[in-house]
Amino acid sequence: MTYTHAVTVDLPYEDAVERTREALAEQGFGVLTEIDVRATFKEKLGAEAADAVGDYVILGACNPGLASKALAAEPEMGALLPCNVVVRRSATAGATTVEAIDPQAMVTLSGGGAVQEVADDAGTRLRAVLQSLRNSDGDLQGAP
Repeated sequence: MTYTHAVTVDLPYEDAVERTREALAEQGFGVLTEIDVRATFKEKLGAEAADAVGDYVILGACNPGLASKALAAEPEMGALLPCNVVVRRSATAGATTVEAIDPQAMVTLSGGGAVQEVADDAGTRLRAVLQSLRNSDGDLQGAP
């Protein structure tokens, strides 16, 4: 089962992170958390582990309206929130990859009709984020 949608764009890592934040905001998502995996690995595991993962950030994106609906339908859904979006680029990569969780993964765990509606809406918005990145990059390598 595929549980993410992804695009690979010909943007420098820092530009891809910034453009991803902007695209998320355009779709009503705020970034609640940011995990700099490279920095965490460097601090906890050393430079070799940090270099192996490369530039890698996890953005915890939340659309409050959608989160509210999901939690009203099933309070346990909080364990699956926020929607994670990853921006990553290894030292040897020629492009940057952006991946977003496929909210349909929540549905497979829940099966509730209200959760399906939220997942459909969130999925549409997250795919629009990736499409926006595709449109800002003339040399797309992958597709959502």
